[in-house]
Amino acid sequence: MPFGGDEINPTEAVLAALPSEMSGFVLKKLLLPVVFGRAAETACAEYDRLSPAAVIRLGQAGGRGAITPEAVGRNLMNAGIPDNDGNQPVNEPISVGAADELYSTFPAEGIAESIRALGISAEVSRDAGLYVCNYLLYGMLLHDRGAVPTGFIHVPFIREQVEGIEGREKLPFMELETVIKGITAAIEKTAAAIRSPN
Repeated sequence: MPFGGDEINPTEAVLAALPSEMSGFVLKKLLLPVVFGRAAETACAEYDRLSPAAVIRLGQAGGRGAITPEAVGRNLMNAGIPDNDGNQPVNEPISVGAADELYSTFPAEGIAESIRALGISAEVSRDAGLYVCNYLLYGMLLHDRGAVPTGFIHVPFIREQVEGIEGREKLPFMELETVIKGITAAIEKTAAAIRSPN
């Protein structure tokens, strides 16, 4: 969902464009609120209901010029802006007493390589931020405890979020179609990893 004053979140359009089946797997899509707590609770409840073979979450990272699979989730919330319910935690743990960091279990490096093979900019990120996206990544990794390949992918702004918008004219962006191709490659790579885990 859009957040931080934006009217667009490109991940909504990506989800809408993805097919219902890919690489022999059914895709179950879930649009989550940009709200601390509620986003992860909703995602974890759906995980328990579906028992999926893998979990890939998507989020917007305006200012990045590449598609970035995240390698690490941090046990910390430090919101520079309020979430969509007005929550703005500052230096609070996601889960008291849990590990400081949890590592993604989907093939982050392989995903980045697969996207780059299409001529699309991609790199592994080790900083998912400290906003709701990181909360979702860490919360799901804590919940599923390595049971299935799990991770998070940030995507850049798309053209409509940059062109003609004051203060954003020089920010990087990708065409929506390019983002869709990159996320498709990420899903295909994750599906291949499920079939051949070694």
